[in-house]
Amino acid sequence: MLYQWLYSLSDHSPIFNVFRYITVRTFIAFFSSFFLCLIWGPAFIQKLKAMSFGQSIRDDGPEGHKKKAGTPTMGGGLVLLTSLVPVLLWLDLRNPLVLTAFFITWAFGLIGFIDDYLKVSKKNTKGLSGKMRLLCEFAISAAALFVLIEYFNFSTSLSFPFIKHWVFDLGYFYIAVGSVVIVGTANAVNFTDGLDGLAIVPIVVSGITLALFAYVAGHVTISNYLQIPHVAGAGELTPYAGAIVGAGLGFLWFNAHPAQMFMGDVGSLSLGGFLGIMAVLTKNEILMVLLGGVFVVEALSVITQVASFKMTGKRIFKMAPIHHHYEKAGLDETKITVRFWIVSILLAVLSLASLKLR
Repeated sequence: MLYQWLYSLSDHSPIFNVFRYITVRTFIAFFSSFFLCLIWGPAFIQKLKAMSFGQSIRDDGPEGHKKKAGTPTMGGGLVLLTSLVPVLLWLDLRNPLVLTAFFITWAFGLIGFIDDYLKVSKKNTKGLSGKMRLLCEFAISAAALFVLIEYFNFSTSLSFPFIKHWVFDLGYFYIAVGSVVIVGTANAVNFTDGLDGLAIVPIVVSGITLALFAYVAGHVTISNYLQIPHVAGAGELTPYAGAIVGAGLGFLWFNAHPAQMFMGDVGSLSLGGFLGIMAVLTKNEILMVLLGGVFVVEALSVITQVASFKMTGKRIFKMAPIHHHYEKAGLDETKITVRFWIVSILLAVLSLASLKLR
């Protein structure tokens, strides 16, 4: 925790006072992870290639994806590693909310890594079984929330955006609700990761939005003025989000079309878990449905496709997730990706409007 040592030097020079400000540390964490990602990226890609960690492509996928076979996957590991350094340097790791967010991010990343490794070692698209993956994700989420509630007095209330007086205390049932938010978000992001750059920009946009929510939720005066739940210590999640967002933008440098590496499950599950736990810790569980609307639609397209085929034998979409449906319909990959980016930005603006419309 370098910043605490630097702040202690303020007794000798007032200039070191800046390190106590969350905003300053957020900017430093952001740029640290971004430039680390740019610097480490080429070597990381070469290492993945040397280890033969190439992507396997579904036989029934869009024709244009076959040329992507062999592109290094597990690139999300770069996001985790480059965000780790600023987290260790610029955050207060004694904060239970920070530790919880860090734990969820890396635990989900480990699940994704195992899934990716099984895929590349067996050269197929199966990986870890869906039931086992969900079981691990729910167990991890429930354990983390139980510890927060039991030992750190974390609020079990659930509030609704745009409706000021709809606040319900769920007690320990909140663990189930919060776990659904975390696991649902992680897997929805996983479904979205299918085109070059498609998932990472909505992740970055949502991460920036949740960073703002963390800052205002952790500030007593601002949260009271905006009439949103105050969460003691939530402000420290802002530089954590800054580190993830910076690393995400650095990853986009290499993931933009044509991608030099793919995120893999290690990236989509860890970053999806990050968004889910940020929504829970800032008391924006319900709002995450709006903010992560792109992820929600992607997940629903898969669910409805599977349900329709099992019940009627017919498919609703040409292919699920829905971004593949648009590809099959003849829309260019880049056009699909950019339009999804635009929608994610619009949803973020609507979500921020909930700060005042209460």
